[in-house]
Amino acid sequence: MSLTGGNRNDVTQLLPLLDKIPAVAGVVGRPRRRPDMLFADRGYDHDKYRRLLRQRGIRPAIAERGQSHGTGLGTFRWVVERTISWLHGFRRLRIRWERRDDIHEAFLGLAVCLITHRHVQRLC
Repeated sequence: MSLTGGNRNDVTQLLPLLDKIPAVAGVVGRPRRRPDMLFADRGYDHDKYRRLLRQRGIRPAIAERGQSHGTGLGTFRWVVERTISWLHGFRRLRIRWERRDDIHEAFLGLAVCLITHRHVQRLC
């Protein structure tokens, strides 16, 4: 994960995020290091990023600006928005007060553990 300033445009972090995807083990052979497909909202709608994704062998599924909804991409976005909402339930993560990245990431890890624990408790 990479921490950036609060007012950075998300699209500037698209390629660095893809570069940091760890190897996924499982099937015999060389581990996968990239997804087959990338879902994104209208904020990522630019030919440059579509081209760069295709060069990496990733099929872009990016909603286009000016087009009506109905692509189904909103269902995937809702998962992300919901998760961010859960993380904002922790006051310390809503506004970043810590100056050091490692402390902020530690609180983020604790929040994810607590969220996961709450969901596992519901299943039991």
